[in-house]
Formats: sequence, structure tokens, C-alpha cells
Amino acid sequence: MPGPAPKDPSSRRRRNATVGKTMLPAGGRQGDVPVWPILSRTEPDVWADLWRTPQASAWEAQGWTRVVARYALLIEATEDPNPENSPSAAILAEVRQMEDRLGLNPKALRSLLWEVTSDEVAERRDESKVSKATSKRAELKVVG
Repeated sequence: MPGPAPKDPSSRRRRNATVGKTMLPAGGRQGDVPVWPILSRTEPDVWADLWRTPQASAWEAQGWTRVVARYALLIEATEDPNPENSPSAAILAEVRQMEDRLGLNPKALRSLLWEVTSDEVAERRDESKVSKATSKRAELKVVG
């Protein structure tokens, strides 16, 4: 005895709809670094570096400045050169979790549906420079 009739394919497409990816600029976020939001602490050195990453454009759109500030403080604590101040396992676990939430590793980028896009214009410019250089080499002749 045959099973039920196949379902309408268009209803399946509605059920399996996917969300589009957020494209992040490969050159990183442009513009000034946001003002350090935690007044009780001094700004860590890593703060400006974080805001130059491609992910920073998504953080800015979401308003995640304070979250990134907390991550910067944790990074500062884990990267202390003094061996007596080695971070605890709890701090290291929190850093790893925040890296996931902020899209700072390849797996996190996939799960957040973020993709770093390449600058196609710059790539074409580089390709044309290479092709011009190789064509000039082809014109050279060996003189005997």
C-alpha cells in the first residue's frame, strides 16, 4: 500500500527557508574607534585593534560596544606577561565563549552566518599588475 501523497514542494521551501549571510568587509571596519565605554577602567591596548577587524562592522550595527569592551578587558587579563598572573581556567573559558559570540574564529563566523568578503576591485587591480609584469617578461629576448 503506498504512503501519503507527496507534499507540495513550495510548502517545503517555506519551511526550510534560510537566513542570508551578513557580509563583512575584508579590509575591516573603517572610521574612528568608538569611545571606551567603561569609565572606571582604562582603555586596553587591544581595544583599537578589535575595532579594525571585519567583525567590528557587525558589532557596530548591533550596538555591541560594551560587550567588546568586556572582551578587551578579559584579553588584557589573559595576556599579562607576568607568570604569577596566569589566568584561571574560568577566565580562559569565558574568553573562548566571548570569541564565539563575537565571531572571532572561523566556526563562530559560520554559526553567526557572517562571511568576510574580499575586495574584488583590489583583487582585479592586483591581477592586472601581475599580468602586465608577465607580458613584459614575455617580450624580453635572450641576446647571445
